[in-house]
Amino acid sequence: MYLTQEKKQEIFEKYGKSNTDTGSPESQIALFTHRISHLTEHLKSNRKDYSTEHALVKMVGKRRSLLDYLKKNEIERYRKIIVELGIRK
Repeated sequence: MYLTQEKKQEIFEKYGKSNTDTGSPESQIALFTHRISHLTEHLKSNRKDYSTEHALVKMVGKRRSLLDYLKKNEIERYRKIIVELGIRK
């Protein structure tokens, strides 16, 4: 599997408040970003994998809604996470 428990812990430790902080928007956005980049690479070589494409679109939508929530409520945290992950310019 591409996303091991150790990798998840590393993501949560880096972007969350602690390594067990799985619920904060920052840690969830970082996890979705990692998964999205993996699925994007998969789709480059498997263009007709429509179920993966559907999952990717749903995941991007979930990340977008979390980013919108963060932008609406905590603009400084939003700006920090998009700079760290390199999502926006």
